[in-house]
Amino acid sequence: MGRFLRGLPSFFQSIRFRLTVWYSTLLSLVAGLLLAVTYVVVERSTDPHPITQSYQASLYDRLDNGQKRYIGTMEVAEVEEIESAVNYRTLETLRTFSFGALGGLFLLSLGIGWVLAGRALRPVRAIARTAEEIQATDLSRRIQLGGARDELRYLADTVDSMLDRLDTAFRTQRQLIDDVSHELRSPLTIMRANLDVALTSPDATEEDRRRAVAVMDRATARMSNLVEDLLASARRSTPALADTDVDLAAVAREAMEDYSSLASERGLRLRDRLSPSLALIGDPEALRRAIGNLLSNAVRLAPSNSDIAVSSGHLDGWLWLGVADRGPGIAEPDQARVFDRFWRGSGASERDRRTGLGLAIVRQVVESHGGQVALHSAPGEGSTFVLWFPSRGAGSDLAPRPATNPLLI
Repeated sequence: MGRFLRGLPSFFQSIRFRLTVWYSTLLSLVAGLLLAVTYVVVERSTDPHPITQSYQASLYDRLDNGQKRYIGTMEVAEVEEIESAVNYRTLETLRTFSFGALGGLFLLSLGIGWVLAGRALRPVRAIARTAEEIQATDLSRRIQLGGARDELRYLADTVDSMLDRLDTAFRTQRQLIDDVSHELRSPLTIMRANLDVALTSPDATEEDRRRAVAVMDRATARMSNLVEDLLASARRSTPALADTDVDLAAVAREAMEDYSSLASERGLRLRDRLSPSLALIGDPEALRRAIGNLLSNAVRLAPSNSDIAVSSGHLDGWLWLGVADRGPGIAEPDQARVFDRFWRGSGASERDRRTGLGLAIVRQVVESHGGQVALHSAPGEGSTFVLWFPSRGAGSDLAPRPATNPLLI
């Protein structure tokens, strides 16, 4: 039917019109089949046919004196012939009525089918209207279809769920663009100002130029770190990553090796308290970067001649890995914000080369593995970051993540 209707106006190509035609055609075919069966059954049970044999009968009129007077003749037939003729006329009437009834039924079914198709497709029109009203900059509209939980309600709920995800993605993207623009604006401004001083100022001395080069080097390093962190974040957001079997302890040891030299320079000791045979399905590079970000913060903030403990274990169906330091700690009001993008705390300065993405990447990596991040800290008592991962093979009945610090158990 689609190819037949392709050259017709759009009204005849609508789903409502096609549903109406299909409904009416099928109803008419069923009714026609029922009438045909009825007609055949009646015909077979009555043996109808027109009168085939007739006879001439004489007619007489009885007179008053008792004698009969011949009047004429008339045609007569047997009773069986008359019954068959009546049945024959009845079948002819039934056939004529059936054709008329089918025609009327088809027209009536067109009207009923048009109304029913319109009611059935009303949710589809609501979905289409909402889709037309949605713009790329405004994804707040929802269909919110009520009624029975049928296939169309399921379709509308699915579209609403998709819009929720798109809205969240677009808001995150806009926020990321705003944050990145803000973060890049400062080092670019610093570089431009120092270039002006070093290259265009006639009063600039060699010391001024060396100072300008050092400032631009710090600004360049900050932008490089920002770009590297953004690439790491975007890489983990890609759904095409192929996760493999990962030994959590082995990944942690590799990350510790990367920071062992820097820790030694600052008089810090990295303590290995890793339990073996902690396997999960994941991205080893992303996990190594997440652990490395925690070690980077610990090495930077821990006081000299102190220990940084890297521990792991298994508890209540969860795998955990913790990094503990003796740094300044984090106040309770700030603990909920440390994992936000570009948050660097109130003590950060413009000379700080951190991008504010390190802990945000840690949370992203852990959550993409189905896990959670926990922070245990207090001002002056150091900080402990614990990465929790569901153990391999854990089902939907996994117990909630333990709230206690596993390093203290």
